[in-house]
Amino acid sequence: MAVIAAPDPAVTAGAADSDEPAPRLTVIGTGYLGATHAICMAALGFHVLGVDANAGKVARLNSGEVPFFEPGLPELLAKALDSGRLRFTTSFADAAEFGDVHFICVGTPQQPGSDAADLRYVDSAVTELAAHLRRRALVVGKSTVPVGTAARLTELVRRVAPAGRDVEVAWNPEFLREGYAVDDTLRPDRLVFGVSSDWAEKQLRAAFGPVVDQGTPVVVTDLTTAELVKMAANSFLATKISYINAMAEICEATGGDVTRLAEALSYDDRIGGRFLKPGLGFGGGCLPKDIRAFAHRAEELGVGQAVSFLREVDAINKRRRERTVELVAELAGGDLTGVRVAALGAAFKPDSDDIRDAPALDVAAALHRLGAQVTVTDPAATDNARRSHPELAYATDAMSAAEAADVVVLLTEWNEFRLVDPEAMGAVVARKRIVDGRHALDPGQWRAAGWEYRALGRP
Repeated sequence: MAVIAAPDPAVTAGAADSDEPAPRLTVIGTGYLGATHAICMAALGFHVLGVDANAGKVARLNSGEVPFFEPGLPELLAKALDSGRLRFTTSFADAAEFGDVHFICVGTPQQPGSDAADLRYVDSAVTELAAHLRRRALVVGKSTVPVGTAARLTELVRRVAPAGRDVEVAWNPEFLREGYAVDDTLRPDRLVFGVSSDWAEKQLRAAFGPVVDQGTPVVVTDLTTAELVKMAANSFLATKISYINAMAEICEATGGDVTRLAEALSYDDRIGGRFLKPGLGFGGGCLPKDIRAFAHRAEELGVGQAVSFLREVDAINKRRRERTVELVAELAGGDLTGVRVAALGAAFKPDSDDIRDAPALDVAAALHRLGAQVTVTDPAATDNARRSHPELAYATDAMSAAEAADVVVLLTEWNEFRLVDPEAMGAVVARKRIVDGRHALDPGQWRAAGWEYRALGRP
């Protein structure tokens, strides 16, 4: 996919206020969010220090290796390292000495056995950094957190930092889409600054100077509202996806066609067509855990009823996985024992190697548990999938996976799978039966090639 190049750093960093030098930035946490943010900020011309407790990850990044799949990011990392504007360390003391603005980009996974967000990594990162802050600085949260976290961290920083009240906390939620993260960082559709002072706002505007200067809308608000923005956005998107999948359930019961239904709805500009795509549903490291954490936090605050619908949004999403397994079983005659299934896709979405809460792997594993012989292929996520599910078989490409298959099931809509020739695949399978879990294929084309085609919500 095409990635828009970064602006020329010679004319970007510090352009928002030429009378003052550009702030030096640190990025705490070098996972997907942190590494992307650090690399892109260096590409924009800032001097950036990335920090992570994992020495192996730091070494890989310093050597020019991005430890996950994201189009365009390896090239930007190489340029940023060569420029001397970017390096990575395990030292929080170095970070505190180096940086003026410190971005907190660590993970907030779901707590084991609970829907609540696990904030131990956020708390640890902020505590370790604050212990070394001896001058005025801004600590900026980018991690997705329950509302009220920023206020609690403000008190923590004031208590731990030698600089005390000279250190402020702000919140700047991220809106990255995996596969598009470089473009979303360099040219976001909006910036949200949750601040408690004019100074904090000024620091954030300087830290995003090149992005602000290109006309990006900036929403300046309080800490609480900034925390809520990401949770609210993800909840809305998840609701829209589950809504059309709920309509798919109705279509399956009535004989309707959910794709035509979605098309008709999309022409209403109050509704629109984005995220109104039926299929296997959402997954990944954000939407599932974020809607659960949002509902959990609302219940803690005594307003759980206001977002109780999110529980059903989650349930609808899970049912789509179960229904996909049922469709494969129906095509196989009801019993999956010994049935050879080619599973096209492992990542939760195309252009990513992320398998966190991936519907594709969930379906593949469920088919295996029911006795099927499942062979998985994915352009980027095969290694991650193999580590997570060694019980499954793996192939290097779609044609190899489909060799002698009784049923083919499309689980991640990679372009490589969309472009598979049904005639060519038909020559290698044992039986021409396919379940299109993502509504990514042309039913007419596959049926014309002799395939029995099934999809969620289609007759």
